[in-house]
Amino acid sequence: MSAAFQPATQNNIIQPINSDMDAVNAVIRRQLYSDVPLVNQIAEYIISAGGKRIRPVLVLLMANAYGYSGLHHHDLAAVVEFIHTATLLHDDVVDESSLRRGRQTANAMFGNAASVLVGDFVYSRAFQIMVSVGNMRVMQILADATNVIAEGEVLQLLNMHDPDVTEERYLQVIRSKTAKLFEAAAQLGALIAGAPDAAIDAAAEYGRSLGTAFQLIDDVLDYSGNASDIGKNVGDDLREGKPTLPLIYLMQNGTAEQRQLVRTCIENGDEQHFDEILAAITGSGALDYTKREAEKAAQRAAASISQLTHSQFKDSLLQLCAFAVDRNH
Repeated sequence: MSAAFQPATQNNIIQPINSDMDAVNAVIRRQLYSDVPLVNQIAEYIISAGGKRIRPVLVLLMANAYGYSGLHHHDLAAVVEFIHTATLLHDDVVDESSLRRGRQTANAMFGNAASVLVGDFVYSRAFQIMVSVGNMRVMQILADATNVIAEGEVLQLLNMHDPDVTEERYLQVIRSKTAKLFEAAAQLGALIAGAPDAAIDAAAEYGRSLGTAFQLIDDVLDYSGNASDIGKNVGDDLREGKPTLPLIYLMQNGTAEQRQLVRTCIENGDEQHFDEILAAITGSGALDYTKREAEKAAQRAAASISQLTHSQFKDSLLQLCAFAVDRNH
């Protein structure tokens, strides 16, 4: 890895934007208020669970890197966090997940119906905030991103329990479901700061590649992580029948016996054979391969902002590339 990819901690990364993050958190709490008590209860439950808030951080770092001096980046950072939160509420219902960020999921606590409906509330509140910014291009980026994310969710649904999913089909899901909101967040930061189109495009590439790196490392951690670190149950992807990159690699490079085991587990969502699958993907080099692909994506992200003027904000954007691949949660 290059010098830009030295170990980074999240605290170091956000240090230059600490006051901005405080402002964003204030916007989030203010804008999530509803006269309906259950909305407040679930929204508070989700927000208080924490999370890395990477997408808002992208908006703030990119806006500051291009010299933005207004306040709209706080609103837009809240918007992308709301869109992300809404997708989590819906995802956990679809995936029947019971643990996220080390706590019970909202659907486990409050039921599927309440989680879906509050997810809709959070989505629609995000659009109310983005309209208040009064920038048509901002609305276009976010509307397009939300639509692509929804398509990605459906693509993932089609891939579930399908052991014949190719690497390209899987990467298409990542680009739509995960990387698209990273892309939009980085774009918005550059756009709101008045950066030229070429810089906005570079910011989009940064976000897209960074989001891909994050998801690929999530795939690795689902097999090699610790539940207390990653905040969810290890092996959830296998239980849900998700053919992520480690399994796809094993299907392509494993023995006939290993391929049959993977096929059976994906088709049936069989987590009883998790230890056997873990031994197979570890021995085959599948986790190493997935991490190398994540590192390549992180390198692309760093290269995309090479023309950005040096600043503490650019340093943080580069450190974020390192954090994406070196984290354990």
